[in-house]
Formats: sequence, structure tokens, C-alpha cells
Amino acid sequence: MQTKKRSRTQAMLRHLYFGHSPTSIRFQSWMLILDVLIIAFFMVSPFLQRSGTFLAFDYAIALVLAVDLVARAWAFGDLRRWLKQPIVWADIAVLASLIAPAFLFNLGFLRVLRIYSMVHGPTFWRMLAGGRLRDTATSEFIKAATDLLVFIFMMTALVHSGFAGRVPALNSYMESLYFTVTALTTTGFGDVTLPGFWGRALSILIMLGGVSLFFRLIHVAMRAPKVRHPCTQCGLQRHESDAVHCKACGAMLNIPNDND
Repeated sequence: MQTKKRSRTQAMLRHLYFGHSPTSIRFQSWMLILDVLIIAFFMVSPFLQRSGTFLAFDYAIALVLAVDLVARAWAFGDLRRWLKQPIVWADIAVLASLIAPAFLFNLGFLRVLRIYSMVHGPTFWRMLAGGRLRDTATSEFIKAATDLLVFIFMMTALVHSGFAGRVPALNSYMESLYFTVTALTTTGFGDVTLPGFWGRALSILIMLGGVSLFFRLIHVAMRAPKVRHPCTQCGLQRHESDAVHCKACGAMLNIPNDND
């Protein structure tokens, strides 16, 4: 009896976390909102740490995240395969940072990786506008913007965890974010610099990675929009809306056009 009950519970969790029904989509939407709230909490935490309510919020979020992790593991079914996913270890690190905020606080921004994985996964696009935006110019722009934002958050976390306290100008997360943005845009006001070999290496990484992702975002925003129209010869799925021939094999496309 208990085995059947556990099986039903596992099936229900699998349906909620990985299903495609309206109920599943609503549940996954709420989980996405939870991810955003957790990231927002880590952003404002430096301003809350001295207040008496900080630990209450911290442990409440830790409890919710722990329940979420256990539920995900149970829904997945195969614990070993589940633990092989990098995003799972990122979530575990976030949970550890919530349980011991005095020692592991800076690991919290690893939670932003879940936003990255969701935006690049199919579930997010099923939730957004009923799937109508999937494989469109809008979805490509959102993905490129997400890549840039995730990079900024992760680099800021590295700057803050590695140099806060060592560099007088880096006393809060916002100051680390300020340095990351100025380095990424190659503005370089010079009021904040990272010392030593690793500081310079991280600054170079921020500049090269940030500029590349920024130009990719501009490229996605400016390029001609594409439509989904599979080529009958080579199977290429997406083409420019005014394309006459497939750019891969040269076959005639005959894409429907409202201006015809």
C-alpha cells in the first residue's frame, strides 16, 4: 500500500516538474518566479544582513529550496543520473550558502544558472505565450540577452567572492557589479582595479567574454528575422522571411508571404 502511494506521489511530482499539461506549466511558472525571487534576495542581502529578519528570510528560502531539491530528485527517479547534472550541484551549493550564509554567502548567485537552463530549455517557451515565440527572432534575442545577464551575474559573483574585503572599493555586491559592468564595457574608469595575477586574468575574462556576448546580442537584434519553413531537400528548418533559395542546398523554398 505504501509502495503504491509513493509511486503515485512520484508520478505526480514527475508530472508537475516535467509535464506539459496546463497544471504542469502553471507549477513550472511558479518555480521560475521562485528562482527570480531567490536571485533578488541575494542581490539585496548585503543590505539586509545587519537586520534581525535576515536569517529568518535566509532559512525560509533554504527550507523551500531543500524541499524543491528533494522533490526534483524524487521526480527524476534515477538519483545517480540526477546528480550528474551540473545544475543540480549548483543548486546544492546555493542551498549550502543559505544554510551557512556567514561562510558561503557568495555562492548564492549560482542560482542564476537555473534561469539560463530554463531559458534555453523547451519548458520556458511552452509557458511563454503558449509556445508561439519558440524558434522566433524574439526567442533568439531573449536567449542572447539571458546569456549576457547570466555572464554578468556570474562574473560579479566571482569578483565579489574573490576580492571583496581585499579591495577597499569592493565592499558590497553592487560595487562588484559596478566593476564588472565597467570592465565588460571596456570603460575602465580606473577607480576600481583587481590586484595580482588572478585579478588581471579575471578582468581580461570579463572584457573578452562580455564584449563577445554583447556583440552577439546586437547581432541577433539587428539581423533579418527568420521563419520556420523546412527545406524539402536538406531539411534546414529556418530561413530569412524573403529567401527564395535554401542557403544550405540551393533548393527552391516557396515560403508563404503575406505580401504576395
